[in-house]
Amino acid sequence: MELYKYIKVEIDRHICKVVLARPEKRNAFTPTMVNEINHVFQRVNGDDAIKVVLIEAEGPVFCAGMDLKTFEDAGLDEVNPTIINENISLGEVFERLYKPSIAIVEGNVIAGGFLITLGCTYVFATPDVKFRLPELDLGIFPFQVMASLLKIMSEKQVLQLCLDTGYFDFERARNLGLVDGILDRKELDVLIGSFENKSVRALKEGIKSLRAIKSIPAQDQFTYLKEVLDNLKRG
Repeated sequence: MELYKYIKVEIDRHICKVVLARPEKRNAFTPTMVNEINHVFQRVNGDDAIKVVLIEAEGPVFCAGMDLKTFEDAGLDEVNPTIINENISLGEVFERLYKPSIAIVEGNVIAGGFLITLGCTYVFATPDVKFRLPELDLGIFPFQVMASLLKIMSEKQVLQLCLDTGYFDFERARNLGLVDGILDRKELDVLIGSFENKSVRALKEGIKSLRAIKSIPAQDQFTYLKEVLDNLKRG
């Protein structure tokens, strides 16, 4: 793997671990960090030995969202010359990942940090973790987060959450579907291990088709899915 500036990557057997490694800035993401994550995910998509991705973070904050200064002034970001830099959103980066992903959350999730947890297949957190969407207090709005929130809750719930700029706790996050459960390392190991012998082609095609059917008319969805299944069986 290439040397990254804002993340650390470790591959072990069928597992790719991606660690947000900007703790001094509360892991706020810059355009370069977004592109580094995208670069790793594309490598993961093309490596049939990797079947699951873990997302972790250094420091006391999982992710404080977008580093607004670096998005407004590219000169404040540290470009990684070894990768192609695209103008791409973090939400889109996770949509481009076609392997199961697990967020291991041991620090607060703030603002655009929701794009990471909402982009993952599973989210496990420690009970002391708190969540917050403070954008409205800053005179902006969590626009990109809204699109990800709509995957798991109603439009009314999304709006209410975006209007409430205070911190909320693990229990509310779990009730809203933002968190799947308490982080238990033994149970996590069992889940991670369960992917080892699964067909990587089936995993990828399943995730791709699940995302694709959102843009296919209802009357055509089953035809499309049958074609995907037939292609998968043909090998």
